[in-house]
Formats: sequence, C-alpha cells, structure tokens
Amino acid sequence: MIFEKLGVFYLGRPYDLENKKPQEGYILYDSKDLTTHAVCVGMTGSGKTGLCINLLEEAAIDHIPSIVIDPKGDMANLLLTFPELKKEDFLPWINESDASKKGMDPKAYAAQQAELWKNGLASWGQDGQRIAMLKQNADFAVYTPGSSAGIPVSVLRSFDAPEQALIADDELLRERINTTVSSLLGLLGITADPIQSREHILLSSIFHSHWIAGKNLDLSSLIHEIQTPPFKQVGVMELEVFYPAQDRLSLSMKLNNLLAAPSFSSWMEGQALDIKNILYTPEGRPRVAIFSIAHLNDAERMFFVSLLLNHIVGWMRSQSGTTSLRALVYMDEIFGFFPPVANPPSKLPLLTLLKQARAYGVGVVLATQNPVDLDYKGLSNAGTWWIGRLQTERDKARVLEGLEGAASTSGSNFNRQRMEQTLAGLSSRIFLMHNVHDDEATIFETRWAMSYLRGPLTRQQIKVLMDPIKSMSGAGMPLQESAPAKASSSTVSSPQRTVMKSDLPQWFIPVRNQPMPGQSLQYQPHLLINGKVPLASEKYQIHSSRTIHHLVPIQNTPLPFQWDDAFICSIEAEKLEKNPVPSAVFSEVPSLVAQGSSLTTLKKDATQWLYESQHITLWKSPSTKAVSSPEEEEKDFRLRISQSLREQRDEALEKLRKKYAPKKLSLEERLRKSQQVVEREKEQVKHQAMQTAISVGATILGGVLGRRSISTSGIGRATTTARNASRTMKETQDVGRAKESFEQVKKQLQELEASFEQDMQSLMHQMDSMNEELEKQLVKPKKTDISIQLLALCWVPYWTDSNGKAAPAY
Repeated sequence: MIFEKLGVFYLGRPYDLENKKPQEGYILYDSKDLTTHAVCVGMTGSGKTGLCINLLEEAAIDHIPSIVIDPKGDMANLLLTFPELKKEDFLPWINESDASKKGMDPKAYAAQQAELWKNGLASWGQDGQRIAMLKQNADFAVYTPGSSAGIPVSVLRSFDAPEQALIADDELLRERINTTVSSLLGLLGITADPIQSREHILLSSIFHSHWIAGKNLDLSSLIHEIQTPPFKQVGVMELEVFYPAQDRLSLSMKLNNLLAAPSFSSWMEGQALDIKNILYTPEGRPRVAIFSIAHLNDAERMFFVSLLLNHIVGWMRSQSGTTSLRALVYMDEIFGFFPPVANPPSKLPLLTLLKQARAYGVGVVLATQNPVDLDYKGLSNAGTWWIGRLQTERDKARVLEGLEGAASTSGSNFNRQRMEQTLAGLSSRIFLMHNVHDDEATIFETRWAMSYLRGPLTRQQIKVLMDPIKSMSGAGMPLQESAPAKASSSTVSSPQRTVMKSDLPQWFIPVRNQPMPGQSLQYQPHLLINGKVPLASEKYQIHSSRTIHHLVPIQNTPLPFQWDDAFICSIEAEKLEKNPVPSAVFSEVPSLVAQGSSLTTLKKDATQWLYESQHITLWKSPSTKAVSSPEEEEKDFRLRISQSLREQRDEALEKLRKKYAPKKLSLEERLRKSQQVVEREKEQVKHQAMQTAISVGATILGGVLGRRSISTSGIGRATTTARNASRTMKETQDVGRAKESFEQVKKQLQELEASFEQDMQSLMHQMDSMNEELEKQLVKPKKTDISIQLLALCWVPYWTDSNGKAAPAY
C-alpha cells in the first residue's frame, strides 16, 4: 500500500469540510515532525483517543518505541489486536452491557464486532496482515505501579543517583531534586514550597549531598538520613536550630509508616524504572510501554508520573543527538499535570522535555479534553496540533490562543478568524491538523484503528492480558529487584569467628546503615579480590585495563567459592576495617576454606577465573561495517546502529523525494492538462453531435414537407448535414486521441510511482538492522598480564531478622 512508506504515519484521508464528505488520497504524517512535539485536543466523542492510538500504532510499525501514561485505562486497547479478526478473539473483550442494550447475546455481538472491524479496516485499505505486522514489529506491555494486575513497578531504585551527564548539569540536577522531593512529600500529604518548607529544604539537601557524590538512596536509607543527616549546617544555620531532631523524627516516622503500610508493599516489588529496558526488550525490539494509573489516587498519580518523567529526562540526557524520531512519550489526558498557573511536580520535567527533547529525537504528545487546563505558553514548543470537536466557546478560545502562540514561535502565518470558522465545523473523527512543517492547515478524517477500541480496561482484564507475559521466562521483565549483594547460604552462626589455619588475611566491610526493629548484625564470609586485568587489541584500537574489586560468596559445599556469583564490591580497599562491630555474630567458614586454602593456590584459581570471565565482547555489523565500542551490549549496539540507519533513512528519503518530485509534478500537470483536453473534446463532440442531429432533422423535415423535386436549399441542407457528420467523426477521433494521451501520461505516472515504491522498498531492506546477524569478536586478556594485588577473607555485614531474611548493612 502507498501508506506503508518509511518514516511516515498513516493517519487518515483528506476531508471536505464545506461539503461534509471525504476526499481521495491519504494523510501521511512525517515521523520526524514529531520531534517538535504535538498536542491533541478534543471533547468526549471527538475521536481523540482513536487518533492517538492510530499514531502509536504507526510508530510501532515503524519500530519507534513509546512510553504511554494512561490515567483513564483506554490505552491498554493497544493490546487488543486480532490479526485473524475472528469473533472468538473479540468475545472476551466486548462490553456485555453494550450487547444487552442492543438485545444481543455476547456471541452474536462479538461476531458483529468482528465483522464491523473487518469491514472498517477494509474501507481504509487495511486488513489482518497489517495487524500482524504491528504485532511483529513491536512488543506491547501494560505496567501498573502500585498494583500487580499488570507488570508491577518498583520505586526502590527510584531515588538512585541519576546519570553522570545529568549530575554535571546544575540546573537539571536541581530540577530533578526539586520534583523528586515535591512528589515524595505530596505522597505524604505535605504541600511544600521549595523555598519556604523546611521539609523540602532538608530532603533536597540530603538528595543533593548523596547524588553529587554518585551515591544512591532508597526509602529505607532516606529515613535514616533524615534522623542523622550527612551535614551539620543548613545555609548559615545549625541543623538543630533549623530543624530539631525531634521534628526530624516526626518526618522520618511519616516516611516509615508509608514504607511499613501493607498497601505500599506493591510499590516495592517489580521492574525498576530503567527507561532503556522499558523502551526495548532484551533483544532490542521496540516496546509500547503503557503505564496504567487509573487505579491510583491523585497523590499517588502525581508521585509516580513525576518519578517517571524524571527518569525519562535522565535517560534522554544520556542519548546522543539526532534529527530523527527515537522514541515517543505520550500522555492521555494531561488534566492536572500541566496547569497554566500552578506548578505541580510533574510540570517541571514536562517543560524540560518540551524544551530539550527535540535535540535527542524524543517526541512528546499530550492529549486532553479540557483545553482550559493547559499551560499554552509551555505548549508553544509544540509543532503539531490535532484539534477535534470542542465543547465550549471558552475551549475554542484557549485552543486558538495556543495555536497563535505556536505559530508565532515558529514564525508561520496564523489567520485567527479563518481558524475559528474551521473549528466550528468539526464533527466526530474529523480533525484539523496544524503542522508548522506544512504550508497550511489540513482537515482530515481519522482512519480505522487496528486495535479494538472497547473502552477502558479493568484491572482484572489487564491481569488477564499480562499474566501470560509475566509468566514467560526471559521476557525481559524481571519482577523482583535484585539485591545489591547475594547473601551466603551458610546457616550456622556464632558469636565467635571460625579459626582460620590458612594464610588468608581477614578484613571487614564497615557497617553504614541502621537496623530496622528486630534486626541483628551478622557477618558472612566472602573472598575479596583486588587486581587489574589489561585488555588490548591493535585491530580494534583497544588499550584498556579493568580494575577488579569483587566479592566471591563462600558456601559450605564441595566447591566453596561461588565464582559465578561474584559481584562488585563498592567499598574501597583503604576503607576496609580490621575489626568487627561488637556483639555481631558470624556465619561459619567452611572447613575446606578454613583448613586448606592457601594464598598461593587461591591466587592461581582467581587468576584462572579472571582469565575466563574478563573479556571485551565486540559486535560487528556486516552491512554497515560498524563495530561496537568496548562494553557496549549487543542490544545497545543494535539500537545505536538502528538509530543511525533511521537518520540515514530520513536523509535518503528526503533525497529520494527531491529526486522524484519534479518528475511527478510535471507528469501530474500533464495529466491534469490531458484530462482537460479530454473533457474539452468531449464537449465539442457533444456540441457537434447536436448540430448534426439538427441538420439531419431539418433535411428530413424539408424532404417530407417540401416539394417532391430537389431544390437548391434541400441540396444545401444535405451538404451541411454531411459536413456536420464529418466533423462529428473527426471530433470523436480527437477524443480518442486525447484519451490515449491521457492514458499514456497516467501510465507514465504509475510507472514513476512504482519506481519510487521500489526504491523505497530497497531503502527499507538496507535500513533493517534488527534482523541482521552480527559478528561476535572477543578481546581476551593474557594470563601473564593479570595482576592480583589483594586476596583476602572479607566479612560482609548483613542485618538479619528472626526469619533469617538478610539485608545488606553496608
């Protein structure tokens, strides 16, 4: 189909607003235009949700990932896609209340809906094959923060230190801290001014001191930090004067109550807000990630949306610049999150995205049915406006204000009176598109959605959709946070350390955080390895060295050193301590280690382990000859190549259009003129035929009514009749020749379009990197170059409770 082109989204067809009827052709929207963001406005019943779902479908087909914030529950309809369009597929998802209103049983209604969707798609040049392509090109998932219905989302790591690029930007760091603290306090029911509120200032200072040092925070550690902050002064005032300990205890208790509340436990488990892993599967397949928040209260919604937007900003800042669309951020119903006067925590990151995301290829699309609740000054950065039917004159006035602001920002012309008249004539599924990249506004009718638009999904329906995905192994959606360290399986503990007969030195990791009620301190044995592993390759110009600072768990098994479970130790060697904390207990050291592990033997084993485990994996693209950078994962390399190819595609597409445009315009003009000639010749034939008919009639009439003898006038009429007949024949022949010329030009135009489509398909094949077989190269160290500087028995502290559950104490 003509709309299956690279880099364009099929949104609908032109619409004649004056005559109230659709026109021939397609509305194809350039995907890169979305880097200047978009706004979609329309009242209930305008077709706004359908248009936005169409947009997300087109992005998915074009391998563009999306993050969808869904306050109402409508957007999960994107998962209701049925390539075979069978009534059995529709049956579980129909609204039975709609069936009963029509006096139909569910099965009959499902069959009707299946037929309706099949016919609706066909009327727009679509079918089940296109739905299959949509499902093949992207992954779809529903995330439910604060609920296990969909994929749960953990906030345990939501207070981790942001990316270094963001930390280095003072303004962005302040914005990140401000919105994080405001949303957290809002969850506690505290409305805090960033300048006046001591709660806000204290928490902001704690976040700043940790993040600037690259240290992470979570709710548990934040509670302890409130009680004993890492500073003694706030501004010029002593901490105890500014915020006394007793008052700080009250704030920490509020946070502790939140953390301890059973209803909050669902916020602590699930997938971390890692935007890269949310946007793409482990294989690099783009994902449409729908965050359904309809079940949350207002404070919880604001808390989560602010956190999510902050993480998107942080991820965005870590990306390279691009002129092509990299990802979409869509919010369905922006009401309350981007108001014109107030400044909720969500507004600042949204403004940041609208102002800066273009440079990184991230498009923001905001939708609402309440135009009066939008900050139109902030939306002046939006380059595309889709406007449907509006409810009140006040709504129209606010939309016109936004359009005028966007036009002035881009320097384009804006006719307010004409635009106002156009808005007054819009009906359901008819939209005005004002795109600063186009010469004029367009009126169009939205196409039929491939997704089954059945309305908001309940949590139980989301659960039915997502349970099979959550249960799939290797689905790229870990449902539990991995612990910072893996606790030893040793169960025997004692106040006394195991007596060591080996020559292994012993060190202790210092205890850094405080216990929760009912917890006690336990030390568990690990092998500490400090060393360096040089990695070099002249072929790939790699000259690097890895510093090894790892802990290897020790377990009471025939092979006590669990090399495969080794993890990085974040404590510098010089900060290790020689003595344990008094009153702590110790896990038993296996006898194989305590009695027989010599330092020399362990160094050989550790060297062999480093030789086998430490290497650089490089990936090479045969088609582009590009090679991954050291430590770049296959998925990241594929995504980088894919984005680079998308940029090349957009450039090549623009060149291709410029190449074909003059020829196409010339042929279209010739076709138009040929059509005019055909119509003119037809009119002439019609006129001449009429003249001939009149002459023939006059001749016959004269012969019947006149004298029997042939008169001069009779001969003249006969001659005229013959001449008119000859002219009619000639005009008919002219029409034939004009039609031949028209068909010839039409054929040339079709051949040109076919040639363009062939070149497009060739481009599509060249730009497909996701299915390419990458070549794998390993850069391994030389065993003789590996140096081990410290090998020791290291005691790692854990807080343990009466049930034996352990949590790191460092």
